[in-house]
Amino acid sequence: MPRTSRVQGLRDLSVEDRRRTVAESAAVDPERLAAFAPQHGLGLDLADHMIENVVGVMALPVGVATNFVVNGREVLVPMATEEASVVAAASNSAKVARRHGGFFTSSTDPVMQAQVQIVGVRDPEAGRVRLLEAREELMRLADAQDPKLVEFGGGVRDLSVRVVPSRAGTYVVAHLRVDVRDAMGANAVNTMAEAVADRAGEIAGGRTLLRILTNKADLRLARARAVFDAEALGGQAVADDIVHAAALAEADPYRAATHNKGIMNGISAVVLATGNDTRAVESGAHSHAVSPDGRYTSLSRFEKDADGNIVGTLEVPMPVGLVGGATRLHPVAQAAIALLGTTTAADLAETVVAVGLAQNFGAVRALATEGIQRGHMSLHARNVALTAGATAEEAPAVVARLVADRQVRADHAERILAELRAGG
Repeated sequence: MPRTSRVQGLRDLSVEDRRRTVAESAAVDPERLAAFAPQHGLGLDLADHMIENVVGVMALPVGVATNFVVNGREVLVPMATEEASVVAAASNSAKVARRHGGFFTSSTDPVMQAQVQIVGVRDPEAGRVRLLEAREELMRLADAQDPKLVEFGGGVRDLSVRVVPSRAGTYVVAHLRVDVRDAMGANAVNTMAEAVADRAGEIAGGRTLLRILTNKADLRLARARAVFDAEALGGQAVADDIVHAAALAEADPYRAATHNKGIMNGISAVVLATGNDTRAVESGAHSHAVSPDGRYTSLSRFEKDADGNIVGTLEVPMPVGLVGGATRLHPVAQAAIALLGTTTAADLAETVVAVGLAQNFGAVRALATEGIQRGHMSLHARNVALTAGATAEEAPAVVARLVADRQVRADHAERILAELRAGG
């Protein structure tokens, strides 16, 4: 069957049937997704090689967001998260976006930067210029550290130099700008920075100190755009309120922090599922949320188009890769990549940003209509019921009461469960 992300009734199936259905919908061999089962996922032997002092592994639920169309391609999206409503919200937003073609994405070249800090330069401005004069020499030295990357079309693209005043002195800071192709790139750029550090310090006339990548990956951007049909949302009044809610996030850092957290709910879940570095992506995104005038603001924008529909856009740094690290080593990450059907880091980055936009729109829509708690707590109620001790058979009745009573709390779940077991 052709690949499709429009999967009906997925939540009504057993876990095994869901996995089989998702594999069929993604047009992949079901065995490629076997690692999503705990018994076939990350084992202790492999975990012991990934980090130090291993004592065990910690599992997170991996759900699949449906309905996504990205640049005309049907995409089923694996999301690793512990938070209820994230997968559902992303799927629902993607369903609305399908009316107008889904998500349209683009990205820059995968350029990462490494910094070399030079201290004690007596003439920092002149030191900066001396380094720029030696630009070709330093770039050749850096490229020599990774001939394989150069062979694949990557390598150093430029060298820039900044003079950075600080409370402890004025530093000359050289930036290597490196196209890392389908890698996240941290190891490659760190190796290059260390290789050129001594020579850079000699040329600038100071002592090198730090030589490491920056996670402010503002040269490696991914963008997503989608149109959300006003009629499907409930009309123009709802569309207007969504714009008002988004505008507050643009203007107010207190709202922006929560607004951007909603974006990262989607982004981090896909980044984690694919074995990429969530901390690098999150730090880069939040640094990108600081406007040129120093204000922390919304990463996304929601506007009305000429037809009264909502147009959502999101642009963020997205340093994710398909080669190296846990992405190649972790069996669940490998299964996630197979499910996505992605073959390049750029495609992965753009899909991740599309999910971030979908997740963000779902949260803003909920806030502008019924409020965030109704939908979130309906899904959270099952967790509360199970925590209170309900069995799988008892949970639906407990959940129904928790939602109906609007008291999604553990103590109330325990009372309901006691009544059920007493025959009440």
